[in-house]
Amino acid sequence: MVVKSDVCIVGSGPGGALLGYLLAKQGISVILLERHSEVAREFRGEFLNDEGESILKKHGLFEDVEELGLLRMEQIEYWQDGQVFKRIFPEVTKDNLGIHVPQNHLLTAILNEAEKLDSFQLMMNTRVTDLIQNEMGQFTGVEARKEENNIRVESSLIIGADGRFSTVRKKAKIPVVIKNHGYDLLWAKIPAPQGWKPSIKMALVNDSQLALFTQAGGFIQIGWNIEHGSYPHLRKQPFEPFIEKLILAFPELKSVVRENIRSWQDFILLDVHSSYCETWTKDGVALLGDAAHTMTPTGAFGLNCAMKDADILADLIQECIKQQDTSFFGLKMAEPKRKAEIEKLQAVQVDKEISFASQFAVYV
Repeated sequence: MVVKSDVCIVGSGPGGALLGYLLAKQGISVILLERHSEVAREFRGEFLNDEGESILKKHGLFEDVEELGLLRMEQIEYWQDGQVFKRIFPEVTKDNLGIHVPQNHLLTAILNEAEKLDSFQLMMNTRVTDLIQNEMGQFTGVEARKEENNIRVESSLIIGADGRFSTVRKKAKIPVVIKNHGYDLLWAKIPAPQGWKPSIKMALVNDSQLALFTQAGGFIQIGWNIEHGSYPHLRKQPFEPFIEKLILAFPELKSVVRENIRSWQDFILLDVHSSYCETWTKDGVALLGDAAHTMTPTGAFGLNCAMKDADILADLIQECIKQQDTSFFGLKMAEPKRKAEIEKLQAVQVDKEISFASQFAVYV
């Protein structure tokens, strides 16, 4: 099976889906390939900041997302010894404190609009296996597998929006530098107790960050930093002393934690690292989001950075397609400014990680 399009986007996360929609709105033919069979999957990084909110509003998508369901944080709290000692409110920062948007709501809103356009095609359950190059070395399409069928997509441009372990990046042989941040993350999800305010709550447990993020739909997401690579050893230890630390940090969660977190199996481990590519482009290929610059969970920048990449690339790609030039040099026009912004944000993440304990210095 052979299909053709101006642009082939690999990965229908927020960055890939948004870029596909923006290009299709401009009359550029887009095929969006997604290896999973549905968008209703469990994600961890689901918080919009001011920039992400502004991008959605700019393109008339925010109200659609809001209708499906989101939740604005009303405060950030810092806790010590089971007591809150500091609160931050939106009117103090002048920014939103974070908006939880279930990723399936975000993707559904974007894809619903995109699929109204004749120039847009979404292919779910489709896994890219290789990239196609012509005799000049320019990338001209992808080989993919959909169930039992082989698919060849021929396109003027390939976009790698396929995450931190990007197949497009690997097949295009774009080098990536991985940085270990010294910690991994344990995630768990529990129902929020009655009367729980939409908030982010932080505590310091054994010099490590423990955070609670209120989610739309009446849930709390727990993010617990542990030493990098320590989980296999940790799992061999008794579970009760470990979970008791969570209860001591946030006593009001005692009953709901006891009911919902009963063993190590109730946590999901995230191997935390950041990454950076010296170039985000090759002839006929461009990367965005985690494929180009993986962010750590700190500050919840990843989702918002991917959407900003898409917002900027949409205008650049429109011009490249118009000029029939998707070469390395044409695509690199957006890189300098975005690289500087990403470098700054990754430095902010490191600073926040290093300085987290200082928030509790006078209380320890």
